[in-house]
Amino acid sequence: MKKYLFISNSTKPTYEEQMSREKIQLGNVSIPCIEAAQAMGYEIFMGINRRNAEDLECDYDVKFYNSSTYRSLFDIKSNYVAYKNLNILLKTEKIDVIHCNTPIGGIVGRICGKRAKIPKIIYTAHGFHFYKGAPLINRTIFKWAEMWMARYTDAIITMNEEDYKAAKKFKLRNSGNVYYVPGVGIDTKAYQIDNIDRKGLRESFGMSEEDIILISMGDLVKRKNYAASIRAIAKLGNKRIHLLICGRGPELEKLQQLTKELGVEEQIHFLGFRKDVKELLNIADMFLLTSYQEGLPRSLMEAMAAGLPCIVSKIRGNIDLIQNNQGGYLVNPSSINEISDKIQTIILNKEIREKMKKSNLTTIERFDVQEVKKVVKQIYSKELQ
Repeated sequence: MKKYLFISNSTKPTYEEQMSREKIQLGNVSIPCIEAAQAMGYEIFMGINRRNAEDLECDYDVKFYNSSTYRSLFDIKSNYVAYKNLNILLKTEKIDVIHCNTPIGGIVGRICGKRAKIPKIIYTAHGFHFYKGAPLINRTIFKWAEMWMARYTDAIITMNEEDYKAAKKFKLRNSGNVYYVPGVGIDTKAYQIDNIDRKGLRESFGMSEEDIILISMGDLVKRKNYAASIRAIAKLGNKRIHLLICGRGPELEKLQQLTKELGVEEQIHFLGFRKDVKELLNIADMFLLTSYQEGLPRSLMEAMAAGLPCIVSKIRGNIDLIQNNQGGYLVNPSSINEISDKIQTIILNKEIREKMKKSNLTTIERFDVQEVKKVVKQIYSKELQ
């Protein structure tokens, strides 16, 4: 039986999370690939960030190893452990295919794969760091690194039009192929909840049906530019407007201080990590995403699947999902005036809200996880036979 390895990176877990013995729950990043490889008869290996990973269970027939692949390029110790652990696995098992994802997983997977002479190496770029408008270091060093690593890669999978065009210019190993898939996929039907207690859930946050609720999701990091969203709400001067922010990260204290300085601390709600995002989307009136950088944002796809009008920055990834004036508005992430104006427009116009809802519910269908699975199967049929 041929052997297949899936490797990615994630946020660095706490000690308790590393030592957890809970059953592994695979997500949409890996499931389409795992299912496609298993259907082709491969034995599946997967890297996760857990100690004694080989003892963990999963609903899929997968063998795990501790990959130690986190999101920081500058976490030298962890990256060395990732390199060492993967080399040990490749010496122990005769892996035929490595499918590596995201920057750190992509670098470690391809370097080790080349060293071990793995026959087939696939890389999924969830968002190149040399996007339009990126800092000079991204458009030079990071771009050069991606171009160089492409020489160790037989196939590159991209998730937005800008990355697809960029990857087509790379020189891949064995004249390899570049593909596009519509993101990692979401279960679009799961975000349309008919029996939700909208009034009760709003009241649990101290809000009524007359209040206007915006929602944002994602890590509290600089590139998400939450400060612009907060400033836009402050500019509107309407105490009925609230923003739910689902996520955690290093910018929390700075953002909380900003809400106090602007006098909107009662309107901005930092909810941390939430397991009820589907429900929260269904009590919200619109979605707000003012980030500077995205690949193909899952949070935006989830908001579209819930039928929310969306105000998002006019950047790569967002423009693949939202057509201006159709499912929402594309705005300059640095223009507080533009962001606040579009929020006000949606608040005041019920007809626009309904039009945007219908547009998003239609558009998001091609990003459903079942559609992604079909595309991945087609790619694997070509690359792995």
